[in-house]
Amino acid sequence: MGKFKFTKLDVDGMFLIEPTKFGDDRGYFMETYHEGEFKAAGIDVTFVQDNQSKSKKGVLRGLHFQTVNPQGKLVRVISGEVFDVGVDLRPESATFGKWAGALLSAENCHQLYIPEGFAHGFVVLSDSAEFCYKCTRLYDPTGEGGIIWNDPDIAVDWHLPEGAEVLLSEKDKAQQSFKEYCKKQGICAK
Repeated sequence: MGKFKFTKLDVDGMFLIEPTKFGDDRGYFMETYHEGEFKAAGIDVTFVQDNQSKSKKGVLRGLHFQTVNPQGKLVRVISGEVFDVGVDLRPESATFGKWAGALLSAENCHQLYIPEGFAHGFVVLSDSAEFCYKCTRLYDPTGEGGIIWNDPDIAVDWHLPEGAEVLLSEKDKAQQSFKEYCKKQGICAK
């Protein structure tokens, strides 16, 4: 035991996870997931799907969520660097509408756990980045949704350098505001 450091973030249910790297002049080895240690830390989930993406500098993916079969995600970067964000969309949560994020890179090997019921997004800060995530449910497009990345009510600090170009998909350019999301869900924004 003890191969991971789990840090609870300010948004309920989110964790920054730091694996222990064992290395020498040949390279390193680390575990990226251990069911028993994750359960002991309070992350008692089953992962059923792994995804990987590659994006160039400035690409921002998000803020995405699923209303049907929501996915919890354990995310990490295997090349490059991103700033990764989770937004609590659980109306009963004390941190509803709040966000937390972390710098994830191939160098720091940090991971972020984003529970079910959250919107998720990341922006690539390096020339390119490869991003991996384990999911608690299979992807279900019937409940796919999103919130605009620069929503003023959520006010994510994406840690973008001054004057950085943000590259969005057409879908992400047209995402709804947090207030519109709350109205559609029949909940009031706090």
